[in-house]
Amino acid sequence: MTSKGFTTCLWFDGQAEEAANHYLSIFKDSKLGRITRYTEAGPGPAGGVLVVEFELNGQKFIGLNGGPQYKFNPAISFQIMCADQAEVDHYWDRLLDGGEPMACGWVTDRYGVSWQVVPEVLPGLISDPDPEKATRTTAAMMSMVKLDIAALLRAHAGD
Repeated sequence: MTSKGFTTCLWFDGQAEEAANHYLSIFKDSKLGRITRYTEAGPGPAGGVLVVEFELNGQKFIGLNGGPQYKFNPAISFQIMCADQAEVDHYWDRLLDGGEPMACGWVTDRYGVSWQVVPEVLPGLISDPDPEKATRTTAAMMSMVKLDIAALLRAHAGD
């Protein structure tokens, strides 16, 4: 098996370059790579974007303008672990712009890609060995759309 990691290919219907630039504006540690254009051989219009390579927080992506055949759905999502509420708010607000909120920290962006905006503290809270603390925290999380760290900590503490 390769030790070079994976590149995630995202299938768009003509918005690959626009989406890449949108994501580059959200993630601080990001960069745009090669843009490959259709030639006279097609299947798209010559000069139009076929593939755009980009990297977000060290994760490599390819945006492919493949056409309308396939759509994104929440069965696959990208999880963003956030250090604090300011990071949660940043990613949530920027990804929600033109998108749809879901539940429990999930948001579908304007292109239909699903993201989980998760505070780093959450996994430890919901897996606490004290089942009452874990249950209270999980119940609080399940009632939220955007995750609120202070409210999760209050639930965990029983306040």
